[in-house]
Amino acid sequence: MLLVSLVLVLVVGLLGVVHWYVWRRLVRDVTVPGGPARRLGTVALIVLPLLSLGALTAGRAGVPFPLQQALAWPGFLWLALLLYVVLALVVGEAVRPLLLRALDRRAAATAPGTAGAAAPAPVSAAPVSAAPVRATAGAPAPFAAKEAPEASEASGASEAPASPGTDGADGPDGILASPGVAGPSRRLFVSRVVGGAAAAAALGTVGHGTYGVLRGPRVKRVTVPLAKLARGAHGYRIAVVSDIHLGPILGRAHTRRIVDAINATQPDVVAVVGDMVDGSVEDLGRAAEPLAELRARDGSFFVTGNHEYFSGAEEWVDHVRELGMRPLRNERVEIAGFDLAGVNDIAGENYGDGPDFAAALGDRDRARAAVLLAHQPVVIHDAVEHGVDLQLSGHTHGGQLWPGNFLAELANPTVAGLERYGDTQLYVSRGAGAWGPPVRVGAPSDITVVELASKQA
Repeated sequence: MLLVSLVLVLVVGLLGVVHWYVWRRLVRDVTVPGGPARRLGTVALIVLPLLSLGALTAGRAGVPFPLQQALAWPGFLWLALLLYVVLALVVGEAVRPLLLRALDRRAAATAPGTAGAAAPAPVSAAPVSAAPVRATAGAPAPFAAKEAPEASEASGASEAPASPGTDGADGPDGILASPGVAGPSRRLFVSRVVGGAAAAAALGTVGHGTYGVLRGPRVKRVTVPLAKLARGAHGYRIAVVSDIHLGPILGRAHTRRIVDAINATQPDVVAVVGDMVDGSVEDLGRAAEPLAELRARDGSFFVTGNHEYFSGAEEWVDHVRELGMRPLRNERVEIAGFDLAGVNDIAGENYGDGPDFAAALGDRDRARAAVLLAHQPVVIHDAVEHGVDLQLSGHTHGGQLWPGNFLAELANPTVAGLERYGDTQLYVSRGAGAWGPPVRVGAPSDITVVELASKQA
C-alpha cells in the first residue's frame, strides 16, 4: 500500500511538472502579462488535467454513464495531446537557440555602422571641439540634460523609453525591448514560432490518430504453417479480433464496423481474444449487440481479457453466450484438423478465475495441432510447455501511442506480429479499438485473418 501511494505521488508530481512546462512554453512565453490570452490559457491548463483525472476514474467510481461519456472525450484526448505537445516542445528546445542566433545575425548585418549599411550623416565637429561640455562633480543638472539630446542626435537613436514587446535588452517576462524599435521581440517571435509549431504538430498527430480509430480497423492477412495440421485443414481461416474496448467513447457504431469487416472476410471461425469492453453489461450491452451478427462456418469463440475482470467478467461471459459466441474458459473444442483451446486471462487470478492450462490442454492428443486463444502474450511459455502450435493474443495494442511501443516491449515477449518460441508460434494482434485516448500513432488497429497452412498439403 505504501509503494502504491508513493508511485501515485510521483505520477501526480510528474504530471504537475509537465503541465507547468507546457504552461510556461505555450502560455507564459507567448502572451502579454495580464492579457486575456494568458488568463484563458492558464484556466485551460487547470481544467484539462482535471477532466483527464475524471475520465480515468469515473468508471471505477461508478459515475453515471452519460457523465462518463461527457468526461471521456476531452479528458482522454487531452492526455494524447499532452504527450505529443511535450515531445514537440522538447524538440523545439534544440531549435530555439538556433533561431535566436539566426535572427541576431540578421539584425546585426542590417544595423547602422555595419558593413554594407549606410553610414549616419556627419555632425559638425566645430562646436564640440570649441566648447566641449564636461560632466564635473557638482555641475548643475541642466548641463547634463543639454548634453543628452546632442548625443542622441549624433548616434541616430530615439529617446523613447524601453517597453515590453520591442527589440533589444531583456524586458519583463524575458521579452526583449529596445528603444525606438516597434514590433514583437526576437525572443517573443521565436517562442511563438516554436510553440505554434509544437501545437500544430500535436494537433495534426492526434487528429490523424483519432481518425484512424474512428474509421475502424483494417484487415490483415497472415499465413501460418503448422507441421501437425491435417491436410484437410489447409487454408483454414481464423478471423482474430482483440481489444475492441467498447466504452464511453467507442460504442455500437464501432462494433458494427468491426462485424462488417469480419463478415466480409468469410472466415471459418472467429476468435475474440479479450478486452472486448470497458464497462458493465448495463451500460454497454446495447453497444455489443452487433456481435450477434458475426458469421463463420464453425462459429465464434471468446476468451476473457484483463478488462473483462474490471467490468464484471461473469456477467459478460453470460452476455457473450446470449450473443451467440462460445466462451472458452480453460477448455477446448475439436475442429476438423486441429484443437482450438482457450484460457482465462491471468488477471482472473485475483478473482479465483485464472488460466488453467492443464484443464484446457492436459489430456489432448499431441499428434494433433493445437491453436490457443489467450489474451496476454506473456503466457507463451506455458503454451510452449503444453505443446501448443500457435497462440493467438492481443493486449499490447502494438503500443497504441508511439513511443509506447518501447514500453510495451519491456512487458511483453512480442508486441505485434508473428514470432516463434521453440516449436510454438505466437501471433499478437494490435487490436481493433483503443484504451483511454481514442488515438493510435504508429500502431494502426487491425483485424487479422490467420490462414493455417498444412505442411502435408
